[in-house]
Amino acid sequence: MSQAHGSELHGTQLTTAVPRELVHKRAHTEVLLTGWTTHAENRHTVRAQWPRFHSFYWPRDQRFDPMLFVETFRQSLPLLSHTAYGVPFGNHLIWDDFGYRVDPLAMDVPRSPGEVVLDVVCEDVRSRNGRLASMRLRATAYLDGRRMGTAAARFTNHAPSVYRRIRGEKHDLEAVRRTALPLPPSLPPAAVGHCLPQHVVLSDPDRHDRWQLRADLDHPVLFDHPVDHAPGMLLLEAVRQAAHATGTDAAAMVTSMSVRFERWVELDAPGWVTTTPLPDGRLRVTIDQSGETCLTAEATTSHPTLLPAIPTPRVPALA
Repeated sequence: MSQAHGSELHGTQLTTAVPRELVHKRAHTEVLLTGWTTHAENRHTVRAQWPRFHSFYWPRDQRFDPMLFVETFRQSLPLLSHTAYGVPFGNHLIWDDFGYRVDPLAMDVPRSPGEVVLDVVCEDVRSRNGRLASMRLRATAYLDGRRMGTAAARFTNHAPSVYRRIRGEKHDLEAVRRTALPLPPSLPPAAVGHCLPQHVVLSDPDRHDRWQLRADLDHPVLFDHPVDHAPGMLLLEAVRQAAHATGTDAAAMVTSMSVRFERWVELDAPGWVTTTPLPDGRLRVTIDQSGETCLTAEATTSHPTLLPAIPTPRVPALA
C-alpha cells in the first residue's frame, strides 16, 4: 500500500517544502523537495519544485541547470534514508559513486515553477546490526510530466562515533576552518558559465588543463553548514566548471556525468582539478590532492547552439 506524506486542508492537498533536517540543509530556502510517497519495499516517489531562477543553479539559455537536478537527487538520499530506512539524524552519508544523464530538450524553464517527480528504486540495501549500512538509489526524473533524466548513486551510512574514528583530527570543525587555505584568484565567471565571481570554484590556471579548487567556506549554497571536508556538491560543481573551462563554449550544458569518489578532499591542502579529452568526445576530470587521486569523473556536454531556441522566460531581478 502506498503511503503519501504531505498536508491537507478542507480536502485540498497542500504543498510545502519538507523539513530541512530531512535533506541535510540549514537554509529553508535551499530545500527543493516537497514530499514523498513509499509505494512498496524499496520503491518511492519523491516530489520537488524548482524555482525559475536559483541564486546559484541559475538557468542557462532558458534551460534549467542540470546541477539543480543533481541537488534534487542528492536531497532524496537523506530524505529516504531517514524516513524509509530508519537512519538517525546526525549520521553521515558518504558517496561512493554518482552519475546522471539529462535530456537538454526536456529542461526548458516553464512560465511557472517546475514540478519535478523522481521515481526512485533502492537497490542492494545492506544492513549491519539492524541499521542501514549502504545502498544504491536509482531515479528517473520527470519535469512537468516529461521524462527529463536519470541519476544513480551508492552511499554508505556511518554513525557519528564511527565517522569520528574515520576522520580523526580532521573532524574538528573549528580547526578545519582555522587551517583552511585562503581562496586563490578565480577564473572569470563567464569562463565557467557563471555570472558572479563568488560562484567560481576554480582558480586561475597555471596551465590550460589544470586548476586549483576554490573552497569558499562562507558560500551560502555549497557550504550551507560547516563540514570537515570539501562537500560532494562542490566537487561535482568543480567537474562541471572544468568541463565549461575546457570547451570552446562556456555556456554548454553538461548533460551527463559519471563520478567515482576515492577519498576525501581536505580543506587545508590544494586540490588540483585536471581535464583530459577522451577520443569519444567525453571529458575525463580528476581531482588530486597531496599526490593522491580523490575523484575521477567523465562528463559529456551539449552545446545550446545545436538545440532549438525557446522563448526567454521572465525571471526576477537580482537585488
